[in-house]
Amino acid sequence: MIDYLGKFERIVTGALLAMLAIVIVLAVIDLGWILIRSLLTPPLFLLEVGELLEIFGFFLLVLIGLELLETIKRFYLEGRIELKVIFTVALIALGRKIIVLEPEQYGGLTLIGMGVIILALVVGYYVVSSRDLAFQRNRTKPETPET
Repeated sequence: MIDYLGKFERIVTGALLAMLAIVIVLAVIDLGWILIRSLLTPPLFLLEVGELLEIFGFFLLVLIGLELLETIKRFYLEGRIELKVIFTVALIALGRKIIVLEPEQYGGLTLIGMGVIILALVVGYYVVSSRDLAFQRNRTKPETPET
């Protein structure tokens, strides 16, 4: 039974890898389209602040996708997840949110909460980096109790 679950896990992880690769390719195509459209709109080759923020947000979105792809690939090949990568993805995602954020739409408490989340992620990243921690999947079969 455990062997079948291991095979099932590999199939699901492989499917996730393939689907995420497709999503990343589509996101890069979309980013290219947005960039070309923005550059060719009069005034030519000049981007407004809103367009720059949209493009930076998309760049970070593609970067998040690549980091997730690396995480899933490592889990598929080695059966481990680097916790440092998870913290990196979370920090990039939060950074993306801050870049496209319009502060006047949020209350002070929400902005303070985001700051606390950033601080917690940075501390977590430091702890994980200093100890080189990772989540390791148990590849051995469970021991059967002796009777």
